[in-house]
Amino acid sequence: MTDAGASAEAPDVSVVLPVHRNRPTLEELHRRLSGSLAGTFPRYELIFVDDACPEGSGAVIAEIAARDPRARGISLDRNVGQQRAVWLGLAEARGEWVVAMDADLQDPPEAVPSLLSAPPGVDAVLAAWTGRYEGKGRLATSRLFKILREKLTGYPRDAGMFFALRRPLVEEILRHDVPHPFLPSLVGLSGRRIATVTVERAARPGGGSAYSGTARLLRAAREIAFIFRRRRAC
Repeated sequence: MTDAGASAEAPDVSVVLPVHRNRPTLEELHRRLSGSLAGTFPRYELIFVDDACPEGSGAVIAEIAARDPRARGISLDRNVGQQRAVWLGLAEARGEWVVAMDADLQDPPEAVPSLLSAPPGVDAVLAAWTGRYEGKGRLATSRLFKILREKLTGYPRDAGMFFALRRPLVEEILRHDVPHPFLPSLVGLSGRRIATVTVERAARPGGGSAYSGTARLLRAAREIAFIFRRRRAC
């Protein structure tokens, strides 16, 4: 893993962006994120985690970091998957609040300030999705899994991997250094106070999901097993 572009001054907000097959959206993502944060949270950093993208995303990230001192890239030697890539980004983030979001523009950058407007005592603010952004088959499978996860962990069924975490919760999550950390389940099982903000998710600008139906089912099964292991350990 290599890192480049870090600023010496610690920010108030870090945004972690796992990147895999997202080269076409990176420049627009950077522009929109910077515009959304600069006015209300000027002390921020953007951490692009290149999850061994085979399409040259690392070169685009390097260009962005070269002209923007608040952006930096982490390049992974091998593909580790979205949630492990986010975990590695959390480990490098320095902000009091840390936002995780996709790099494909389905998570609207303009919603980030809303996630950061948390009432006192809240340690996690989650984007609660509205709008139709999945196919019917995937939607049904995803809904069943998320209902079960909500019952087991308390993580809301309408929330995904677009969230803002306060520093103490980030530190707690970082104690779980495992290949598949399943971050939403860790947030839900933390017992900390969670708030949600309604966000309309956009359709993916181009291409399909990186996960096949079989891969999604296997990932759901692994996460359920992970939840039961964590519940027994608590």
